[in-house]
Amino acid sequence: MQEKKTVWVTGASSGLGKATAQAFADAGWLVIGGARSFAENTSDEENFVRLPLDVTSPESCKTFAEKAMAISGRVDALVCAAAVLVLGSCEHTSCEEYSRVMETNFVGTTRMVQYALPMMRQQNSGRIILFSSINGLLGIPFQSAYTASKHAMEGYAECLAMETRRFGIQVCLVEPGDHRGGSDHTRLHATAEDNQSIYHAAYESACAAIHRDESGGLLPDALGRKVVRNAQRRHMRFRLRVAKFDQHLAVWLHRYLPNGVNSLILRNYYGADKANH
Repeated sequence: MQEKKTVWVTGASSGLGKATAQAFADAGWLVIGGARSFAENTSDEENFVRLPLDVTSPESCKTFAEKAMAISGRVDALVCAAAVLVLGSCEHTSCEEYSRVMETNFVGTTRMVQYALPMMRQQNSGRIILFSSINGLLGIPFQSAYTASKHAMEGYAECLAMETRRFGIQVCLVEPGDHRGGSDHTRLHATAEDNQSIYHAAYESACAAIHRDESGGLLPDALGRKVVRNAQRRHMRFRLRVAKFDQHLAVWLHRYLPNGVNSLILRNYYGADKANH
């Protein structure tokens, strides 16, 4: 009898991380999900074990990995979906706010990869699935912290894939467009971006556009199933972009049009040139 495959999922309590974790469980994988809001294994589901995990804490990551290995002595896949977003202008997003986003979205990912890799190398197999974003490919106004973290993920994944290929390990970058169901506690606003800000009108316009796009976005459950199907392929696709047509088009335009034209399109869409009255 073939042993059940095991996947670790970070950010498994909400949004795309939760949907992906559930999709793996539905497909018969043993899911060991981590999130800050999880208590110690409160799950009564056959394929889903929940453990506390704060990816910004080295001690928490170490404890999670040790407990996960005690539950299942293997890790066939690692899904890094833990993320936080801080909306704000580049001028008014503090260094502490930038650090919080980078620690969660990028550095936390590298910590978890370093705990999974030794076992994957020993198994001579493994799938590492890193959640990037359309924002890992292009920037939009007032999302500089999130965009920077996802650009970092894109470069990191390319390096990781080259270094680990000879150990039978495959890497995938998931690049979602807008999806519904995001949690408000992971969508924060820069403290200094108040109604006295010189950017206030443009910022409010951009936030409204972002909220509109997310509210009309794709369904997270469908993305989760696509991630699982890719993980179960003999050769994973390195990039798995899941987005509506207009966001696929935005990536294409960003790649081929002059920067000035791209900037004009995005500034107009998000209202980035609006002045306070």
